[in-house]
Amino acid sequence: MTGPATGVRVREATYDDWALIWPFFRRIVADGETYAFPEDLTEETGRAWWMEQPPGQTFVAVDSEGTVLGSAKSGPNRPGRGSHVSTASFMVDPEHGARGVGRLLADHVLRWATGQGYASMQFNAVVETNTRAVALWRGVGFEVVGTVPEAFDSAAHGRVGLHVMWRRLSL
Repeated sequence: MTGPATGVRVREATYDDWALIWPFFRRIVADGETYAFPEDLTEETGRAWWMEQPPGQTFVAVDSEGTVLGSAKSGPNRPGRGSHVSTASFMVDPEHGARGVGRLLADHVLRWATGQGYASMQFNAVVETNTRAVALWRGVGFEVVGTVPEAFDSAAHGRVGLHVMWRRLSL
């Protein structure tokens, strides 16, 4: 899929892509504003958190020169009787923000999840102070179905809420 910036496309991530994802993954996690991953992640433990195994999938957005601009992962939100609902996580390299990469990844993952037969998508933990992400998800049809007060310890804002966001994918 080609995106808003000339030559930007989304493809399935390969094992070798992790070396290109890790620098911005580490930076975003260390920033303490969007993900509740352990702060002492190593490159290998980070890989285990991000690189999905089937039935899930990890994707990368790359420019025409092969630079990884962002990544997303998606798969079932819960096993068994909850496996008809998908979930996803997204990261855009801060060096490449405000170029439509997040929206491109969102559109791709929504199409992928729909094609996999998921009935809906649920985000379990969208930090309420991450206003760009909240606006993006609302812009592609998600709604906040609840907020867990003080569930995220933001490095900049202290304890803030985590939104649970949801969107139907198919009828």
